[in-house]
Formats: sequence, structure tokens, C-alpha cells
Amino acid sequence: MLKKIALFFSLCLLVAVQTQAQKKSKKDYLVTITTSQGVMRLVLFEDTPKHRDNFLKLVKDKYYDGTTFHRIIKDFMIQGGDPNTKNDNPNDDGAGNPGYTIPAEILPHHKHIYGALAAARLSDNMNPSKASSGSQFYLVENKEGVPFLDGNYTVYGQVIDGLSVIEKIADQPKNFMDRPTTDIKMTVTAKKMKKKQITKLYGYHYE
Repeated sequence: MLKKIALFFSLCLLVAVQTQAQKKSKKDYLVTITTSQGVMRLVLFEDTPKHRDNFLKLVKDKYYDGTTFHRIIKDFMIQGGDPNTKNDNPNDDGAGNPGYTIPAEILPHHKHIYGALAAARLSDNMNPSKASSGSQFYLVENKEGVPFLDGNYTVYGQVIDGLSVIEKIADQPKNFMDRPTTDIKMTVTAKKMKKKQITKLYGYHYE
């Protein structure tokens, strides 16, 4: 009898947990990146949880605020998220990180399409496991996508509003190292919203 009671309560607990998970899944975080060139809004993919959770943590800690898009390449991508860009030495831009990497979460259905958010990382010869930088990311600027990067870098989000801002940033004057001659600083926030509202406002459809 006691075993049956214990089993009953276990099932009730499981149902409660599943119900709570379903309730949580009805909402998502809308990420907003504000720059001098305009505002971009993104969603982060739930099936890349390590990257998603890390990005949200850094946003909550205001880690990205004041950093710049330090590398821009027209018809390719714009890159940012390096804490070194907050200092006065432009020569160390691109080398900064929070002191850790993130295990790769490379999934075949997440492609480098226009507006994709992906993690920067060290090259294969230094990083055969393809682990991602703890903070640096890039946004695909090419309208045709950059499929040659598929399977090599973790794609973990998508710009759903403000795609033209990526192009504006990529069009800015830069030096021989692809660094903008004028700093393009960012402020990043995240707000929890109902998925239905995100779809209504920005036309993004969840699978």
C-alpha cells in the first residue's frame, strides 16, 4: 500500500514538473542590442542551452554594455562581445574573454543564415573541439548566408528585428584590421515575453 501511495505522489510530482515546464516554454527572452547605428532584437535558441544561459547571464551582469563591434566585414559578418574593447588599447581587441570557453553546441538545423547569431572561437589547430569563446559573438551580414561556416561554429540565436542595422554597421569606415575607425558601442538587455507576443510583434514563428 505504501509503495502505491509513494508511486502516486511521484506521478503527481512528475505531472507538476511537466506542467510547469510547459508553462515556462510559453515565454522566451527577447534580447535587444542598442547601438549608435540602430537597434537589433534577437531570440536565443532553446536547444543550445549552454550558450543561451551564458549569454543571458552576461547580459544580466551588464558584461556587454560599453563593448564594441570591433570587427566588421561587408558581405560577411560583424563581431563583438570582447571586454578588451572597453579599454584604450585598440591593439588587443579580439583577444578578450571572460576566462572560460563554452563546449560546442553545433546542430545541423541551425544554419548561418542572414542575421544568425553565432559564437566566435579560436581556430581548429588551437581548438580542435570547436569550443566557443565565453563572450565573443558575430552576426551574419550576408543576405545569402555564409554556409561554409555551417558545422564549424555554434549558431545559437537569430536577429528577428533590425536586420538593416547589421548592414549599417558593416558599412562603417574601418582600418586594415577590419576595426571600425569610430567605436560602435553596444548596450544589451533581455526581457521575458510571451512567445505569442514576440510572434505578433516581430513575425518570428517558433517551431
